[in-house]
Amino acid sequence: MTEQELKILAKNLANPEGEIGKDVAKMMNETNISMTKETIKALILTDNDNVLEIGHGNAGHLFYLLDFAENIQYTGLEISETMKSEAENINQKYLSQAKFQLYDGNKIPFENESFDKVMTVNTIYFWQNPVEFFNEIYRVLKNNGSFVLTFAKKKFMKTLPFTTDFKLYNYEDVEQLIAQTNFKRMIKSDKEEFILSKTGEPVKREYKVLIIKK
Repeated sequence: MTEQELKILAKNLANPEGEIGKDVAKMMNETNISMTKETIKALILTDNDNVLEIGHGNAGHLFYLLDFAENIQYTGLEISETMKSEAENINQKYLSQAKFQLYDGNKIPFENESFDKVMTVNTIYFWQNPVEFFNEIYRVLKNNGSFVLTFAKKKFMKTLPFTTDFKLYNYEDVEQLIAQTNFKRMIKSDKEEFILSKTGEPVKREYKVLIIKK
């Protein structure tokens, strides 16, 4: 890929826009589906759970999440108008259980202790104020709830040609951030898989799934 193409890809990974953004989101859903499924499993969903996902992309995985228990209520937050619209189009038959909402990427627009479970996959690279955002998640999470954060390791991410403007993390980096927040407990899990990179090359991706609790 040319330098310009890589810049366009990077921009649309952070905030998908227009037809290019839809294509990138479809690719993200396909390449990230294993990470997303591991995240959903780690939520340990139960009947009537109220779930928040931050940065849902096209939400092509929503059917998988809703199938884990009865009467799950799902809310997706996005900074991308294109992704909100695309998620609604793809998931029309689930809109009785799911809603999608735009936000500014910093303040979560819900009341304290609104959600039983919160999840996010491959979004931490774009958080403007990580400690403050962790505390926003803490605020909207119920006292007995779980927040599952999944991200690819810094070593892997550095091998990708479009991540030069991403903020990359090792587990130790995230651990230090969380130590500055209101969260108290965390369980980590190491995962790896072989995938096609967003430039079409096969690579081994190592990633972390963190279950974070109050």
